Amino acid sequence: MYTYKKNNRFFAQVADGLEELASRELEALGAGDIKPSYRGIYFSADHAALYRINYSACMISRVLAPLITFKCHSEKYLYKTARSIKWSEIFSLDNTFAVFSNVSNSHIRHSQYASLRVKDAISDQFRETFGQRPNVDANEPDVWINLYIANNNATISLDTSGGSLHKRCYRKESVVAPMQETLAATVVRLSGWNGERPLYDPMCGSGTLLSEACMHVCKIPSGYLRKNFGFTMLPDFNKSLWTKVKKECDAGIHPLAKGLIGGSDISGLVVKKAVKNCTILPGGSQIAIKTMRFENIDSLKNHVILTNPPYGLRMNSQRESIDILKSFGTFLKRSCGGSTAYIFLGNQELAKNIPLRASWKKSLKSGGLEGVLVKYKIYLKLCNYSGSH
Repeated sequence: MYTYKKNNRFFAQVADGLEELASRELEALGAGDIKPSYRGIYFSADHAALYRINYSACMISRVLAPLITFKCHSEKYLYKTARSIKWSEIFSLDNTFAVFSNVSNSHIRHSQYASLRVKDAISDQFRETFGQRPNVDANEPDVWINLYIANNNATISLDTSGGSLHKRCYRKESVVAPMQETLAATVVRLSGWNGERPLYDPMCGSGTLLSEACMHVCKIPSGYLRKNFGFTMLPDFNKSLWTKVKKECDAGIHPLAKGLIGGSDISGLVVKKAVKNCTILPGGSQIAIKTMRFENIDSLKNHVILTNPPYGLRMNSQRESIDILKSFGTFLKRSCGGSTAYIFLGNQELAKNIPLRASWKKSLKSGGLEGVLVKYKIYLKLCNYSGSH
């Protein structure tokens, strides 16, 4: 019997520092016995909760169902154990597959080699049983298999998400170094915004923050546009239950109020991309996006402002990034009285260039970089417009 079937235990991968926030999300979606761990969270779930978590969780990157756990001191034993799993119970010759590994502090030192041995074990078992091997697709396989070895303890799992859950499928058009969807969703959650005030992104890029804000306030499941999930490959997959769970989640979607979410960007080409991405979502056509420099916005009073200013790959120089942040801080003081701004910066050092006192700072990982989300409350008395004193 597979390990996950014995104890109904699964592992959700999350970015460092988000364990507490993601744990609360998992609990709200039906998970139990939640135990945060290194770069993830162990939890218990029945079939319905597993499907619901994969379909609706916005901050986790994937959910793994352990098939077998064992001591692994050699590549030969890894091959032998991987071959002992009845892979034809999980997928057929018509399906493609791939193996993704992470190895640390073990006799097997190389993740790529470990993946190859598991791939060979699977292929050889199929060839012995059916006379041919299934195809491997390293980019978009039907079946995602995960191998984790640490201190010679190995776990082979099926990725029940079927690839990273950050792929919401609304981003049809992109820009250089776009914000990852799970990170944008985290920024929205940390802002505490629930639609009580208008939300605006004055440097919206391809619209990721706007899209995630729309999904949050309209209760759109994070997997609403995804075609496939890995849990459909589990031997005990219940199709009728999955249909029921999806229908229940979709029933909570409601329209986006006009004028509640808006954004702008300096580039007309980028704005076109943002509009295309946002309108893919239910209600996304109500998001007002225009081409405009933030300096030219007359006023953003009493708003929640979320933004990820351009930096690094998106800018020609560090000096240019610094100048933008200084100008943006001045804009907030001048034109955004009564608003609260949440600025995500991929480089924590850049925060010192914003000429405002932060209410708080929270470290967030972004593509291997130590990013930071900074909150600023803009008081009316700081503003220079008439009647603001």
